[in-house]
Amino acid sequence: MTVLSTYRLQMRGAASGEAFTFADAEKLVDYFAELGVSHLYLSPILTAAEGSTHGYDVTDPTTVSAELGGPEGFARLAAAAKAAGLGLVVDIVPNHVGVDVPRQNPWWWDVLTHGRASQYAAHFDIDWTLDPDGRIVLPVLGSDNDIDDLTVDGDVLRLGDLVYPIAPGTADDGATGAEVHARQNYKLIGWRNGVCGYRRFFSITSLAGLRQEDRAVFDATHAEVERWFTEGLVDGIRIDHPDGLSDPTGYLAWLRELIGPQAWLVIEKILAVDEALDITLPIDGTTGYDALREAGGIFVDPAGAEALTELVQSAGVDYADMPELARRLTVQTVTATLASELARVCRTVVNVTGRDHPHLADSVAALLSHVGVYRSDYPTLSAVLPGAFADTAARHPQLAEPLSLLAAALSAAPEVEVRLQQLCGAATAKSIEDCLFYRDPRLVSLNEVGGEPERFGVSAAEFHRRAEVRAEQWPRAMTTLSTHDTKRGEDVRARIGVLSQVPSLWAEMVRGWEQVNPSPDAQTGLFLWQNIFGVWPVDGTVSDELRARLHAYTEKAIREAALRTTWNDPDEDFESAVHAWIDAVLDGPIATEMTALVARLAPHAHSDALGQKLINLIGPGIPDVYQGTEIWEDSLVDPDNRRRVDYDARRTELTQMSHPKMRVVRAALQLRRDRPDTFLTGGYRPVLADGDNAEHVVAFRRGEDVLAVVSRWTVRIADGGWGETTLTLPPGTWTDRLSGAVYSGTVGAAGLFAALPVALLVRDDE
Repeated sequence: MTVLSTYRLQMRGAASGEAFTFADAEKLVDYFAELGVSHLYLSPILTAAEGSTHGYDVTDPTTVSAELGGPEGFARLAAAAKAAGLGLVVDIVPNHVGVDVPRQNPWWWDVLTHGRASQYAAHFDIDWTLDPDGRIVLPVLGSDNDIDDLTVDGDVLRLGDLVYPIAPGTADDGATGAEVHARQNYKLIGWRNGVCGYRRFFSITSLAGLRQEDRAVFDATHAEVERWFTEGLVDGIRIDHPDGLSDPTGYLAWLRELIGPQAWLVIEKILAVDEALDITLPIDGTTGYDALREAGGIFVDPAGAEALTELVQSAGVDYADMPELARRLTVQTVTATLASELARVCRTVVNVTGRDHPHLADSVAALLSHVGVYRSDYPTLSAVLPGAFADTAARHPQLAEPLSLLAAALSAAPEVEVRLQQLCGAATAKSIEDCLFYRDPRLVSLNEVGGEPERFGVSAAEFHRRAEVRAEQWPRAMTTLSTHDTKRGEDVRARIGVLSQVPSLWAEMVRGWEQVNPSPDAQTGLFLWQNIFGVWPVDGTVSDELRARLHAYTEKAIREAALRTTWNDPDEDFESAVHAWIDAVLDGPIATEMTALVARLAPHAHSDALGQKLINLIGPGIPDVYQGTEIWEDSLVDPDNRRRVDYDARRTELTQMSHPKMRVVRAALQLRRDRPDTFLTGGYRPVLADGDNAEHVVAFRRGEDVLAVVSRWTVRIADGGWGETTLTLPPGTWTDRLSGAVYSGTVGAAGLFAALPVALLVRDDE
């Protein structure tokens, strides 16, 4: 079944606290069919850690999760979906498996028990040389001294909730836990040592990397996936984080061979803004962060950049220093957070060249701070690394000698490049996504995965150019506005983006609020003010649930920013002050002003939210609707965006069709389903408006029979109206699927947007 659109479902077992199983999804297939999606897109469904809320911590890649309903429940869902005219797409995570509770992962347990003699030893990316005795170093203890508290409990070593296997014949009667531990194939150490004996997922010790470059490992971890395609249960696969693999290109070739040439295959490849996806990869495209930036960025008013920049400058943030800050954070991340991975790169260099240098680690960190992509070893990016070397050498002449050593190692052994590239992806994610994006307070809707906040929005010319390329080169790539990894939901971003249209007003309001209720830290305050505004209820009623969500988000945000507090070393006094400040905002006089501002700008926020949704659903690519986003939705970063969705409310909205976003989603999805050729092979052409307010209209054609029109920057035309702004339609009679109005020839923007700030025109007179 051809994939025309997807609807993302976050699957969760009962142990997570809020179950959403195969059976729950099965009960909703009629709703999804009526909505118009072609495929349900499931989060990982292989057996994961008990109570997992996301499924990316797979503990047994050979079985479908019993918590979700097992293979029988999955088969029933596939059958029910097929009967309703729907297909299935599944997310898989080949890079790593969950090892937080070793006993839950049979492969990992066996490796810990038998060491290199384990039949699964080659499955994991383990650094067997890290420990002089060849043991696997596990940084799981509060401190190294905790070794003395280990106890022998039958065939395991135990310390509180930590349980590890004892190798056969190593637990003599009367031996202490520490003595038995010394005889094992693993070595438990304190987590603050910054050392780990296996490749982690970023800095997450509970996720251990797999060696998918080994065909035997690939076959073992994909046997269940192969069954899904052999039995016709799924039509496509989404690959999580292939950048973490040793050889992502080779892996994708094997996977394409496994699933067949017709299956839909997209990868979570986060592209830099000007990075092109290698056209030779055997995939249908990325999972859409590039399209997300473009669809949202077109609504950001560039006129707002100066005033918002001045606001952050007044708080002591040197915005011109942001690129340098990004480099400094990358170096800091590589040398501290990812110190274990950095050390492994350096050991590999030394092993290959037989030489060392006291500043080798510094040169690696500096080099990675000049690599402008997540990973530069995909075929078409071969020029990135040499350029990074040149930039690093120019900026750091004192590192010339260790850089030369690193370059020699890269030329001598592929393993050096593999390790460097794996570290590169982790460094970018942890320094930019998970730190800088929580520090930059200028316009936080731009602080999104795959974005570059220093680029203040997307011009119409850039938007159309990139859409044309996508239609030509990647017509089946996934496009999206919200994912399980986005920093904010699409409607929250749309509302915050409106601040670009009223920057002076926002600056005035914030300065006044800071006089009434000063934030504990000026930069943190500016960041949080926008997020509070983004989720503030239009009616001003702050529920207990929203209060709790804001506090949870605030804690995560200030720890990720690592300005005054961190995950590893939280500053309790600062965090308490920030939480008290949040409560004062919610309960004090500022709340009234915030409500008034939100209400005043709500029509414009809704206009932009509908506009970006229509662009996403009608533009080139295969659009994904993240769960619940068919109506207004106010999620922040995970786990907030994995909350249970109220499908009863959405069924009601689908029946009544009074909600503007539901009208847009249903009309667009059903149109895609009814006219697949228009969207898969019809191409993309911009349609330009005329008149004084032409820049406030963005329009484009798909094929010969579909035309999408959206309005933007509506604050500026709220008083004066559209005037003589017009749009000349292609020949024929065009019906707006949203309002029912019929048009031909030249149409005034005022009439076109009379019912909604967007229009979906279809030519029915062929």
